[in-house]
Amino acid sequence: VWSAGTPGVGKTTLGKELASRAGLSYVNVGDLAREGELYEGFDEEYDCPILDEDRVVDELEDRMSEGGVIVDYHGCDFFPERWFHIVFVLRTDNSCLYDRLESRGYTGKKLQDNIQCEIFQTLYEEAVLSYKKEIVHQLPSNTPEDLERNLDQIMQWIEQWMKDNN
Repeated sequence: VWSAGTPGVGKTTLGKELASRAGLSYVNVGDLAREGELYEGFDEEYDCPILDEDRVVDELEDRMSEGGVIVDYHGCDFFPERWFHIVFVLRTDNSCLYDRLESRGYTGKKLQDNIQCEIFQTLYEEAVLSYKKEIVHQLPSNTPEDLERNLDQIMQWIEQWMKDNN
């Protein structure tokens, strides 16, 4: 299961809760990269490290081949297609997202570009181009009610998948 979306849409909250409810393991790619220093430089413009995508894939390969993993990361075009049976792209209204990102300390170009990314559905488009369209689903992620609904929906999907594949 892969949870995607612009920073601030609720991927981590959803991913951790889902892993807990479903008994799956949870991987936050940002944390994994930080812990293993899986970087290939630093982006001065966005004030953040640049992910070494090949090293991230190498680091995750064994865990992913075992299955039962929820991966949380905004982008997806470098992950092997075989890793995921379903992809969820979370979407958040711009006013809501703006407040969330601002409260994280995002300013200037970094804030504007992430809002633009959401407006133009950049990560959804990337997911649809990277995976079979029928496994990519968009979910609204604005309110606590959305979170509960999304958790219920994904849990139903996981349970059905387990029945069909075991």
